[in-house]
Order: sequence, then C-alpha cells, then structure tokens
Amino acid sequence: MKKAICLFDCLIGLVVLLSPAFAGEIFGGKIRGRILVTRTLTKKRVTVPVYQLRGIALPAPDEGKRTIDEMSRTAVYLEGAQDTPAGAPVERTLTQKNKRFEPELMVVPAGSTVSFPNEDPIFHNVFSLSKAGQFDLGNYPEGDTRFVKLDQAGIVQVYCHLHSDMNAAIVVAPAGWYTQPEADGAFDFSGLEAGDYTVVVWHKSAGFFRQKVRVPETGSVSVSLTIPLAEGN
Repeated sequence: MKKAICLFDCLIGLVVLLSPAFAGEIFGGKIRGRILVTRTLTKKRVTVPVYQLRGIALPAPDEGKRTIDEMSRTAVYLEGAQDTPAGAPVERTLTQKNKRFEPELMVVPAGSTVSFPNEDPIFHNVFSLSKAGQFDLGNYPEGDTRFVKLDQAGIVQVYCHLHSDMNAAIVVAPAGWYTQPEADGAFDFSGLEAGDYTVVVWHKSAGFFRQKVRVPETGSVSVSLTIPLAEGN
C-alpha cells in the first residue's frame, strides 16, 4: 500500500514538472545576449520640434556632469515568426519628481496601465503625441495621480506641457518576452519554443536595433548587439 502511495505521489510530481510553466524553463530554448554601448552619451535630454511648438520652455537647472546608465535607457523584447504569448498586463508607475520623470524609460506589455503621480510642489501636465499612445492628462498638482492604459505596441514618448526639459519613454512590447538589460548589458529569454525570432533593442536616443536568431528546441543561442552613440547623441 505504501509503495502504491509513493508511486502515485511520484506521478503527481512528474505531471507538475511537465506542466507548461515548468516545461518551458526546463526543456525550452534560450537566448543569451549582451548589449555594448560604444560611446558614452553626453546629451541627457531629447526634445522633438513638435513639442517645442506646444510647450512653454523653462530654463533647465544646472545639474552639472553626471554619469548616465545607458542600460537603464535601453529596452529589449522579442518578435517571433510564430505566435508568441501575450504578456500579462501590469501596473507600473512613472513618477514626476524634481522636474523629472522617474524612471526615464520603462518597458511593459501591451494592455498595461501606467500611473503618473505628481510628487513635485508644482503643477505638471503629462502628455504624449505618439502613435502608440496619444493622451493629455491636463494640469494637476502635487499629490494627484492620473492613469493611462496602453493597448498598442510601440514607443510612447512622454512630455510635460509646462516643463519642456522633462521627457521619458515607455516601450510597449508586443508579446510576453521583454526586459531591460543588466548594468553590464547582459539579458536573456528562457523557455522559448524552437523557431525564428528577432531580438529588438530600443535605446532612448539611438533608436532601434534588430538581430534575427534561430532558437533550438533545447540549449541556448548567443547574440551580441552594439549601440553606437555619436558625439552629442
């Protein structure tokens, strides 16, 4: 009787192990990647002409020289030739603080909601003219929060009508495979079905970079992408 119970428990454990959530991690393919930035970025803010026509330009504070973490300004996601699983929507926060957006860049799956709390003792007016998500949240004071749901994949550039030097970017990924690289540029995606994928890298100043890869049924494939930043970008 004890042997039968033991055998039953083992079978239950095997079923759990082979469920999709576990099987993807154990038996699926993997992409291991690294991003290299070839030049340190010197220009900290990017303002497009269409915004300059709408905003009220105020002098930016003299922040002095500060080190910029380029990987925090970089997003990575996968596009697949076959159907890739949609990412579960998440709720994220893009804070207005010290006349900045924090963080400067975030990546979320389509269908996610982003809140924009104002933690400054002044009014802000958050808006975007991006095709992937157009909105204008109006003027609101410290302590107030506004929300936006982003249903369309793409890049959403975020600005403030009242402070032209404020800007951030939200990368809305088309599927469930998305991340931001580590400080050393490393990233990985595991539990992938075998097939052809495109690794998409977007940098806040340098734009898009793509590399096609073929993922095996088991094991990993390595990719390396270089982001060349010209002087002043």
